[in-house]
Amino acid sequence: MMRYKEEKEAKKEAFRKYLDSSGVLDALTKVLVALYEQNDKPSSALEFIQQKLGGPSVSDYEKLQAELSDLQMKYNDLLAAHQETCKELDELKNSNNMASAKETMDGEAQAQAQAQAQAPKEEV
Repeated sequence: MMRYKEEKEAKKEAFRKYLDSSGVLDALTKVLVALYEQNDKPSSALEFIQQKLGGPSVSDYEKLQAELSDLQMKYNDLLAAHQETCKELDELKNSNNMASAKETMDGEAQAQAQAQAQAPKEEV
């Protein structure tokens, strides 16, 4: 039982050292001191802390969410238009391929007809 407590304390101390070495403790201390020194305490301490740590305010977050939603709709519209254009392009390519194949076949038929017309007729 004693060993478990020692391991737990060692983990806590290692985590504390990690927070200290990464600057988290200093940043949190500064923010909490700033909150303490506020004469007019903010209605939301959590929002105050988020802003001081560089996070967006609630209104900024809502604006970003609205912008994301608008951009997602525009993206979906553009994607649909792109897919429709690709489909039309494929249809045009197919119709052009069919027309050129028909022209080739017609040209070959005309060449055969001319060759037959120019060939001497055999007497029966």
